[in-house]
Amino acid sequence: MSRISGRPVTSSEHVYGLRLCIARWRAGAEGTPLLFLNGIGADLTAAAPLLAQIHGREVWTLDMPGVGASPDALLPYGASTIAAVVMEIADRLGHHILDIAGFSWGGALAQQIAMQFPGRVRRMILMATTPIMGAPGIGWGAIFDDDMQASGLKVQTATPLGIAYQTMAMAGWSSTAYLPGFKALPTLVLVGERDGVMPACYGQMLADLIDGAALEVVPGSHLFPFTHAAVVAARISAFLDPSAMGQQAAA
Repeated sequence: MSRISGRPVTSSEHVYGLRLCIARWRAGAEGTPLLFLNGIGADLTAAAPLLAQIHGREVWTLDMPGVGASPDALLPYGASTIAAVVMEIADRLGHHILDIAGFSWGGALAQQIAMQFPGRVRRMILMATTPIMGAPGIGWGAIFDDDMQASGLKVQTATPLGIAYQTMAMAGWSSTAYLPGFKALPTLVLVGERDGVMPACYGQMLADLIDGAALEVVPGSHLFPFTHAAVVAARISAFLDPSAMGQQAAA
């Protein structure tokens, strides 16, 4: 896996009958670790150019069942189950408190984790996502994403069963009843200015429901975290550690 940007430490974890591939950049670094949760069907290789540029902390992600290097799940799973699996891995890594960034399908999972494990998420970044999942995530619609076609980026590395189980896990899911309770959780909502898969109205809905959430429009379409990785990494870093950015500006 040396081809992965930033050369993360990779490993496998067996949790509740699942074997999941984990990648960690700057493993063991000081500061609150950042967990990145990817879109439906996208693996850690696609996320690597973004995650390798987020410095000053450990950053980690994982391939969901049936995606990338993680084998298919034997049985379907729900949102609460996969949230518990992810946080069990966080416990094994020694991450009791963490920051979470979620893209598309992963943004819904990030909200589920914040609901299900109150007090364990310090800051949250939601990118190209929604509080209501009907037809979830980037799905196959991202094949026609303008930036993806221009860049040649490949994000679909999932098996048909992997895609099916990810879709089923979030079908009919909603966080709208819980988001007003996130007022103590600093949240940044990023939307792509040309996102036709998850239009900006969904980001506006998130920002309206989460008291104090910041909403920002960034360049690109649905896959902006990958196709505009440097811009997004800088914004994530500034949000996670505003005091450091303030010190740099003063200098």
